[in-house]
Amino acid sequence: MIIKTLAVGPIMANCFILGCEKTKEAVVIDPGDETDRILSALGELKLTLKYILCTHGHFDHVGGNKKLKQATGADILIHSLDAPMLNQLTVHAASFGLSSENSPPADRTIEDGETISFGEISLKVMHTPGHSPGGVVFYTDKTAFAGDTLFAGSIGRTDLPGGDYETLI
Repeated sequence: MIIKTLAVGPIMANCFILGCEKTKEAVVIDPGDETDRILSALGELKLTLKYILCTHGHFDHVGGNKKLKQATGADILIHSLDAPMLNQLTVHAASFGLSSENSPPADRTIEDGETISFGEISLKVMHTPGHSPGGVVFYTDKTAFAGDTLFAGSIGRTDLPGGDYETLI
């Protein structure tokens, strides 16, 4: 599996590009911003984007959805509990003194236990609420992409709207 990590946007959120070495199909997890960098990386790796996967609906993780979808036609997937957040990104970003474009709606919502396949790669979906109601982790048998469920050396923050410490723990 090809894995490329980009820290994007003013908050430097992790964005992951995953690609199948054989078929060159790819997913982008959490395109928070800097869509041109993401598209450039996809081009350099000669990957075709199939899905835009959202670990949760906060602007710093999904702020690039609109431009990335416009450029590639890839489907946007997010947990059903965070899907309504996609059209509230401008308000959420403004609360931090930042700006963001609202995302198009999800092409499909995802749920706990579901499998997302691209090329010869399959990612499982684990619902991990607490940072947000519809937070998820995407994982294989060797790697997990946790969004803000986990921070380096800690858990994700729970003080934002929809966050809940007890649920995250």
